[in-house]
Amino acid sequence: MMKQMPKAVVLLSGGLDSTTVLAIAMAQGYETHALSFSYGQRHVWELECARAIASKAGVQDHRIAQIDLRVFGGSALTADIGVPKGRTAEEMAEKIPVTYVPARNTIFLSFALAWAEVLGSSDIFIGVNALDYSGYPDCRPEFIDAYERMANLATRAGVEGHQKLKIHTPLMTWSKAEIIRHGLELGVDYSLTSSCYDPSPIGQPCGACDSCLLRQKGFRENGLADPLKYRGAAAEVRS
Repeated sequence: MMKQMPKAVVLLSGGLDSTTVLAIAMAQGYETHALSFSYGQRHVWELECARAIASKAGVQDHRIAQIDLRVFGGSALTADIGVPKGRTAEEMAEKIPVTYVPARNTIFLSFALAWAEVLGSSDIFIGVNALDYSGYPDCRPEFIDAYERMANLATRAGVEGHQKLKIHTPLMTWSKAEIIRHGLELGVDYSLTSSCYDPSPIGQPCGACDSCLLRQKGFRENGLADPLKYRGAAAEVRS
């Protein structure tokens, strides 16, 4: 009799980090259930990527939840606010940027928590990172630890002791270069991913937003060219 694989909900944006996390979860023997969000984001092209990635990976199920964070705005990704371009590493580290979407990971994890309880899963995977990132407060280990504690108080399954939720953050302390290196070892096809905050209607990355710059830096540090074709010459993160 074959042993049943444990189920995991994997937050899949269609970006480089979440695609790597999906590969990690599958390599660890989980039956993966991918969850993406159409939340009114400027870079909605990432959902096309998420569909392609989930299909190629052969996930058990891929759901796209429909929510609209444009009703609140407050971010360059959900409102008519310009996306910062060409910033230095020092400028990225100065303060939380306007590309931060208020409470986004709290909202996404709440949906993942609900689906995990329905599935009888004790495991959620998310691609947050506290090293090569733009300073988002909901990407820090303190946030994840606090959310995990709350989650185990917030569900019937947790209160009744049927499951103890674990939020897996395998990329938390990895640089972008390390994330790419591990992903390539697991066979991730990064040509399917999208990282840009301001892509063209057909998904061409701008090459100058924080996310594009950090992605390019990660590939360069591995001595590799990014498989994506940029609208212009990709800039470099300047220290």
